[in-house]
Amino acid sequence: MTATGRHALRQLWGAAFPQRERRRSIWLIALPIMGGMMSQNILNLVDIGMVGRLGDAALAATGIGGFANYLAISFIIGLSAGVQALASRRLGEGRNDETAVPLNGGLTLALLMGLPACALLYALAPAAFTFLTDDPDVQALGVPYLQVRLLAMVAIGMNFSFRGYWSAIHMTGVYLKTLLIMHAINIFLNWVLIFGNLGAPELGVYGAGLATTISLYVGTALYFFFAWRHASDKGFLHRRPTRTMLWQQLRLSLPASIQQLFFSAGLVTLVWIVGCIGTAEVAALNVLMTFHLTALLPAFGIALACTTLVGNALGRKDEDDALAWGWNCALLTFIYGLVLTAILVPLARPLLGVFIHNPDTLELAYLPMVLWALMIGFDTAGMVLMNALIGAGDTGRAMRISLFWQWALFLPAAYLVGPALGYGLLGVWVANSLYRVGQALHCAQSWRSRKWAGIEI
Repeated sequence: MTATGRHALRQLWGAAFPQRERRRSIWLIALPIMGGMMSQNILNLVDIGMVGRLGDAALAATGIGGFANYLAISFIIGLSAGVQALASRRLGEGRNDETAVPLNGGLTLALLMGLPACALLYALAPAAFTFLTDDPDVQALGVPYLQVRLLAMVAIGMNFSFRGYWSAIHMTGVYLKTLLIMHAINIFLNWVLIFGNLGAPELGVYGAGLATTISLYVGTALYFFFAWRHASDKGFLHRRPTRTMLWQQLRLSLPASIQQLFFSAGLVTLVWIVGCIGTAEVAALNVLMTFHLTALLPAFGIALACTTLVGNALGRKDEDDALAWGWNCALLTFIYGLVLTAILVPLARPLLGVFIHNPDTLELAYLPMVLWALMIGFDTAGMVLMNALIGAGDTGRAMRISLFWQWALFLPAAYLVGPALGYGLLGVWVANSLYRVGQALHCAQSWRSRKWAGIEI
């Protein structure tokens, strides 16, 4: 490389890599979110361990019910994007006494959307389970489990709105504290209600769902308590959003909600496509997706920090600083991805061997695992830049990018190369790698274009 080329690379690195103070700002927001995500993973493992003692039908019922519940709530969790984008913008504008008004709007929308959705989906739960499984034992256990989980829909919408607010005002420690209390209560109630301890009725699978729903509403109450303490002077429950403000917030949140809904539906479709190939491939897919979602946790914390920091900068009318925050956060996660690549590629077989004991299934998963490890840096950086667009208020563009790459390209290509042409799980994962890298590059191009810079929210 010439001296001019090396100088250009040093300039690019200097512009994109965050200096100490900027790194500190990112980690102050991101680390509590990462802690909360790790707590959620631990809770999931404990849930599986407790319910697993009840047998295969119970485990299948909670697995299918949990996935159906995620699909059902995916639309309402998009409310957090509107709350975070608006509150971070108000903070950057110096309008501190108005930062909680978007939170009031998010809570109102969660109530208005959550109640009718809960009633409708509760009634549809039996039909949904019949569609998802023909095992009568699994249906008998799973329907009441799913129904009691759906009763928490309003709490989930409110809790995600609170998460968006705490992230926007740089107080993610409140989010972590609340989540840890919620998860501790959930585990305790699991022990009490699943197995009938402390004189409680032995409710089995239904008890697991009831424990989760109660803990979610306890979390909502805690969030209200903390918001009353820390955000009363910022408009919390004092300044009612107008109908115009609610409509603006809904329009801002709607693309993120649609994106969440179609993303979760895409995961269901992917499982169906791989199921057309074979049962062993589905087993391998489950392990690969577990690795994928676990690896994304640290990057997700940085992505939410990026949403806030971009919104703050645009509130100050500093477009250059907003642009720099996007590149700063994306580069951090790209470096994180490169480190994961260096670790996972040589260790792919032994790591898979911890979860997959059938050698034929392990062989099916090995090359897809290597492919995934090679592209994880692009995937994490792309996720961050998509959240940067959301922070800038360009939620519609973020939605269109996500839908285009997942539904117009990846899923049709996965079906073509997998079940139709017979290239199996490896063919599907080649398509998956191209999808992840292509989406990341699309997000980078959209961020570099600055078309988001003039959006007023």
